[in-house]
Amino acid sequence: MRPGDRIFQNLTTGAGALVVVIIGLIGLFLLVQAIPSLKADEVGFLTSREWSTGDPAHLRFGILDLLLVTVFSSVVALVFAMPISLGIALFLTQYAPKKLARPFAYVIDLLAAVPSIIFGLWGILVLAPELAPVSQWLNQALGWIPIFGKGNVYPNFAGTIFTAGVVLAVMLLPIITSLSREVFDRTPPAQIEGALALGATRWEVIRTTVLPFGKGGYIGASMLGLGRALGETIAVTVILFIPRGAHFDWSIFDGGATFASQIATNASEFNNPTSAGAYIASGLVLFVLTFAVNFGARAIIGDRKGN
Repeated sequence: MRPGDRIFQNLTTGAGALVVVIIGLIGLFLLVQAIPSLKADEVGFLTSREWSTGDPAHLRFGILDLLLVTVFSSVVALVFAMPISLGIALFLTQYAPKKLARPFAYVIDLLAAVPSIIFGLWGILVLAPELAPVSQWLNQALGWIPIFGKGNVYPNFAGTIFTAGVVLAVMLLPIITSLSREVFDRTPPAQIEGALALGATRWEVIRTTVLPFGKGGYIGASMLGLGRALGETIAVTVILFIPRGAHFDWSIFDGGATFASQIATNASEFNNPTSAGAYIASGLVLFVLTFAVNFGARAIIGDRKGN
């Protein structure tokens, strides 16, 4: 091996190892900082819905509501983002002329450059008033289903998980669309040409060739988008209303706080190490949850590439 190749190999190996070490150190830091507060917690950390950290001598904090709102809002975002991203990716790779597909893809990718605060302000000031009649209709027509119940911020239909989910879906579009587009674009041309030669229509080619080939990548891209939604902070903080004296009630019209928004809105309590430890503990759960989701996404994509 040439000296230059050896140096380059060592540098790339060291860079990869450095990332792993940094992730491990972050997790270790969160764990060490959270342990004292977890020991002082007077309620069940994983099962309680109570959150009271104002008195460091009597900490009562549980993450159940935070976990449910975080996961629920992210799942709502995926429900909207996945089919739209799939349609856009298929259009750009299978239907659109090259002259149109390239600039259209650039426009979709540019959504990733919009700051979160802009999405949050757009969501609560522009989108929420437009979605309120839709939310009211869904509640009136399907309110007998718990997921479409009145919610814990009723009669407010603006700062809800439904609104936050729609905004998060827009934020996820460039991630899922870009990765899905790359996977679909790598479908072997011989398979596509063979299907067309056998008389298949464009949709039949997509259904029998493109989708089976890119299914793993599409699912992996969606999971990466889920990881992005789980950690979103500013947009969700701006949109979601915090209910007073009410907990998450399994409705998309609930308000509440996610892990990230809870930490962001209570930064004033970080002057006390014990109180700050409660938020670090919730951040540790978010860290593990996001890491697990992204690890699963990479595993799916890796298996698909291996096949």
